[in-house]
Amino acid sequence: MWAMAQRVTYLLVDGENIDATLGGSVLGRRPDPNERPRWERVREFAESAWRQPVKALFFLNATSGHLPMAFVQALLALDYRPIPLAGSGSEKVVDIGIQRTLEAISDREGDVLVATHDGDFLPQVSALVADGRRVGLVGFREFFNSGFAALDGLQVFDLEDDMGAFNAPLPRVRVIPLDSFDPARFL
Repeated sequence: MWAMAQRVTYLLVDGENIDATLGGSVLGRRPDPNERPRWERVREFAESAWRQPVKALFFLNATSGHLPMAFVQALLALDYRPIPLAGSGSEKVVDIGIQRTLEAISDREGDVLVATHDGDFLPQVSALVADGRRVGLVGFREFFNSGFAALDGLQVFDLEDDMGAFNAPLPRVRVIPLDSFDPARFL
């Protein structure tokens, strides 16, 4: 289906950050399994957005020595590559892993989507944008680190509104462009 020399989109998922934002800032509690993003939709959106194959990497904190094997198996079935990282306990292993991966991508062809709200990736994302690549941020628009707004050329994709990654509407309070306002959603 894809041409041999076609560019790839690297989809890097900061699962901890997305889950923490969903639970702490959107729902106000730990999300139930049916309230979490449908990661297959995120991957499919990533593939169709820029019409190129996706290499999906899902970063996990495995410092405890244990992995959520059912979730890992689900990720594998959805064509994600789980990246379980372990550290000393005080390290932000997922952030460090994503930072290193973004730096490694700078030496390769390809475009990047990063699913996170975290500003720890601003230097690496800035460098990729400056390099002329297509770079996108995936998450909830209202919770992205404000530093990302200064990056001309950075595309922003909302997990709920753009990607349709949830089975039911989330209880979010955010600015709604009048052109996309659907009063039925609130009735």
